[in-house]
Amino acid sequence: MLSTLEVVTVVVVGVMVGVEFAVAFVMNPILNALPEESGQLGHAHGGRMLGAVMPVWYIGSLALVAVWAVAGRDHDGTGLVITAGALLLLSVIMSILLLVPINNRNKTWTPENRPADWKQQLNRWLRWHYVRVAVIVAAFALLAASLV
Repeated sequence: MLSTLEVVTVVVVGVMVGVEFAVAFVMNPILNALPEESGQLGHAHGGRMLGAVMPVWYIGSLALVAVWAVAGRDHDGTGLVITAGALLLLSVIMSILLLVPINNRNKTWTPENRPADWKQQLNRWLRWHYVRVAVIVAAFALLAASLV
């Protein structure tokens, strides 16, 4: 049973990391290369779509890691799992305090109502997103390492 939990957790966290990596290094450069209105509308749509899905994914990943840490507390690698859980918790806190407020504004913007500093706000979001991606990549690596 623990093996199944480990595999499911690594897959769920790994796919989440892949999506967030793609947002940072694939989607944002694509959207930023579009004409201003199209790019901004794309960012807003992405903010609405992923803003609805990612909270469940982040909390679900954290819950899976917590269950794994408790269920596998007597196994080798539990310290790595706990550290990965702490990093995922940090990513949730970062999201709530730093990224979600910007995203909540961004997802309502249109070319007609966006603020004058909309690009600066999106760049601030992206800088924090890079940090968050590094944190969740580290968590994923620790989860994978705990299996060996």
